[in-house]
Amino acid sequence: MAKAEKGVTRREVRSVSARGDGLPPRTDEVVVEEPLEIRVAGEPLAITMRTPGADSDLALGFLFAEGIIASAADVGTVAHCGRPGEEGWGNVIDVSPGPGVVLDPGRLESSRRGTLTTAACGVCGRRSIDDLLSRLGPVSPGPTLDLRVVASSTERLRAEQPTFERTGGIHAAALMGADGALLAVAEDVGRHNAVDKVVGQRLRAARPGADGPGAGAALLIVSGRVSFEIVQKAAAARVPMIAAVSAPTSLAIDLSLELGITLAGFVRDGRLNVYTHPTRISGVVHRSDG
Repeated sequence: MAKAEKGVTRREVRSVSARGDGLPPRTDEVVVEEPLEIRVAGEPLAITMRTPGADSDLALGFLFAEGIIASAADVGTVAHCGRPGEEGWGNVIDVSPGPGVVLDPGRLESSRRGTLTTAACGVCGRRSIDDLLSRLGPVSPGPTLDLRVVASSTERLRAEQPTFERTGGIHAAALMGADGALLAVAEDVGRHNAVDKVVGQRLRAARPGADGPGAGAALLIVSGRVSFEIVQKAAAARVPMIAAVSAPTSLAIDLSLELGITLAGFVRDGRLNVYTHPTRISGVVHRSDG
């Protein structure tokens, strides 16, 4: 399903053991990491370190998560700045508003509360949770997924990571439907970027006037850990469940609890930990402490 993107290069490496013996130098495939500056109507908005490829999806997903756009109809064009062949070409992307639309980058500035604006970090804490609750509100109950589907979801994601297979150094995210079908998959050096890319994919594919990018999606699957920002992006897309290979942070758990999102971590080897709202996963035994 997924195809390797252009985000792979080669570097010299030496393989050695603790005994000091080793092999001659060789070249190895490594994932590309480069900055992407996101602009809105020519104005710089955010910089993220990402793996080149699907930059338009990344920009759209990021702007959607921050509440700057509500649908693809809010966007006129998404294009890289400069000309091919110029130094740094491909690392600046500009999003222009659609006809009659005024995009308000001030939404991002107010949510970040004057901190250095990057697409990889936000201002975390109680106030950030309250801001998101007032802007997004709780996610609707949504469908119930079988425990076995959730438990195997990260294996499904792993099978759709061609760049990880080549380099071992890239994250991935996917949106899964209630029927277990993968709706969108993306790889990126940043987990948050991979999520933006799958949301951007769905945003572009949505029919005019239809539901948002999370329509039909029951589960967001991510490699690595779950941070506050991953939960924010799931909530903005109205995806009711998150499954992650690794652990969630304390704030991710707190935010999932208040936004009504089911959060499962350490989803691997047929097992998982459910931190919030377990009733969406059928087959989980619910016992009271009493």
